Amino acid sequence: MGIVRTTPRTADPVLPGLALVGTGVAVAMVLSWLFPSVSALTAAVLLGAVVANVVTLPASVTPGVKLAGRRLLRLGVVLLGLKLVFQDVLKLGYEILVLAVVAVVVTFVVTRWLGRVLGVGEGLSLLIATGFSICGASAVAAMNSVRQQDEEDVAKALGLVTLFGTVAMFGLPALFPLTGLSSAQYGVWAGGSVHEVAQVVAAAGPVSGALAIAVAVKLTRVVLLAPMLAAVSFAERLKYPTSGQRPPIVPLFVLGFLAMAAVRATGLLPDVVLSAATFVDTVLLAAGMFALGTAVRLRSLIRSGPAVLLLGLLSTTVIVVLVLTGTVLIG
Repeated sequence: MGIVRTTPRTADPVLPGLALVGTGVAVAMVLSWLFPSVSALTAAVLLGAVVANVVTLPASVTPGVKLAGRRLLRLGVVLLGLKLVFQDVLKLGYEILVLAVVAVVVTFVVTRWLGRVLGVGEGLSLLIATGFSICGASAVAAMNSVRQQDEEDVAKALGLVTLFGTVAMFGLPALFPLTGLSSAQYGVWAGGSVHEVAQVVAAAGPVSGALAIAVAVKLTRVVLLAPMLAAVSFAERLKYPTSGQRPPIVPLFVLGFLAMAAVRATGLLPDVVLSAATFVDTVLLAAGMFALGTAVRLRSLIRSGPAVLLLGLLSTTVIVVLVLTGTVLIG
């Protein structure tokens, strides 16, 4: 009887990287719990950057880290749709809704223009414009899923949105007494101009009566993520005559995002399901953020020069001043 030789099974190549990412996510969640003003996403990006700059990561973690930075991240964007409450958004009134749309569009367009003026790379300025105008790191990652950029540019955009979002998070409450705004108006200002959702919560929390409206305005900006991604994807299709190079008009994960938002709008999902989905979404997005954070190289960020930092500063200034002006005019 012949002897059957079997080839020893090798471990799944993604496991080492996923183990690293999972550890980073767990630490990020704990840090967010200990310091509520720091979102798990921001903590995950920072942890990924620290790990990548302090330790030389072995090549064995690359497949798992790439999986987290792409597929898990896209699943997180899909589940992000369950956080949207269209009823709360519609209650804001058309003036505030128009202000939110104008703020996103103007900030995006002006940031792209400033990027060209300052000599910042087209891909990097696209990521910065998306993150600063819509919802921070999640928007940067989602745009990168539609139009792949150099990992170094993604890392720079994530670093900038974290840096200037944090500045706005502390700066707006400090400026509030000088503006003459009511609590509700301040909520519109914070929700319409601060980058990350968690940063909006931290910025609006100290002002009584501002938090609910700030979150609703912020979610209005998040709603615009899907049409912006679709628009960029469509523009990419026009660039490439070869069908094999064309991305879909509307990426699949964007359709998933809209589908989850529609499911939330039905009101059929119980709170326990929404809570569980929110937790899973945070874990998936944090995994993606940690993975993207490992691409951050501090030396590269420093070498990027003052133009990139100036673009982040100017983009933040544009949206902060624009929303403040619009809020005052609306009354």
